[in-house]
Amino acid sequence: MTSDRLAPQRVPIALGDRSYEILIGSGLLSLDGAWAGLPASADALIVTNTTVAPLYGAALAERLQARHRRVLTVALPDGEVHKDWTTLNRIFDALLEAGCDRKTVLYALGGGVVGDMTGFAAACYMRGVPFVQLPTTLLAQVDSSVGGKTAINHPLGKNMIGAFYQPARVLCDLDLLSTLPRRELSAGLAEIIKYGPIADPAFLDWLEASLDDLLALDVAALSHAVRRSCEIKAWVVGQDEREAGLRAILNFGHTFGHAIEAGLGYGAWLHGEAVGCGMVLAAELSARLGLIDRALVDRLRALIARAGLPVQAPRLGIHRWLELMRVDKKAEGGEIRFVLLDGLGRATMRPAPDALVAEAIEAHTAPS
Repeated sequence: MTSDRLAPQRVPIALGDRSYEILIGSGLLSLDGAWAGLPASADALIVTNTTVAPLYGAALAERLQARHRRVLTVALPDGEVHKDWTTLNRIFDALLEAGCDRKTVLYALGGGVVGDMTGFAAACYMRGVPFVQLPTTLLAQVDSSVGGKTAINHPLGKNMIGAFYQPARVLCDLDLLSTLPRRELSAGLAEIIKYGPIADPAFLDWLEASLDDLLALDVAALSHAVRRSCEIKAWVVGQDEREAGLRAILNFGHTFGHAIEAGLGYGAWLHGEAVGCGMVLAAELSARLGLIDRALVDRLRALIARAGLPVQAPRLGIHRWLELMRVDKKAEGGEIRFVLLDGLGRATMRPAPDALVAEAIEAHTAPS
């Protein structure tokens, strides 16, 4: 990581009595102010995974000793393939075996899988206990840790079983990204890139100019990218917490992306890789519907490729593609509804003819 440490930045999420803030900066794990005002309790449970636990588990446990009488840890197996009922029950097992009460605080130390499962467990355990997000991946810092979506996967669909449940705080410690593998870094960039075409053309310009700095883990660049991404998501979530309308624009590229994940088997592609490719397909479909010009499709494809993400779709077969996308949460009455671009900086959600969807997929599918 390059650059000096920067002062922490705060992004508020305005949701009435469920409001909280996202704190972004370096060294938050050891910064007293980052923890002030969080729920206190006798017991705390750190939920992490077998990859992250050896890196940051002990440091977090030591920090929490000052706030809780007993600090427990459960390390889940790593990977999207384990985002299921069986693994979720390991969190409940740890809580029940230790006799944890309804004031117990859960701490999610990991990427999107850990954050989603910890939040879902917190929503369910004794009908709701507090939890704190400590995302350790770029993708989780800019997307999955923010906004209260929690879920597990089902073999027939991604994130189909879950709840809206807000954390007490999100602590985005940029220092935790220093151990992130390059592939995971690229996956996180996909969720950052999406904010430009759907909401902020100037941010898209900045990303094109600053991509090399982000790939080099420059702290100033990362801080700006995480903050701006969180600001956009906070604005959207503040208006539509439960995805009744506007919040769906945050799923740009996700209908195609979720189909890739489910069609190939969870874990074959990282979530961000599938979303990156999905954004190319969604842009292509937008162009074929006459909503954007070809230049924007090419521009997005070039940026996504520069970020180290796949831009060619796997061969699933059009019938399989459509079958998987009809299970998407945005589908209504079996009709697939896509988040598409209606010009640069504007997103819309609408259906599209199967024939055009097939053409968009085929236009960016690797030769057999």
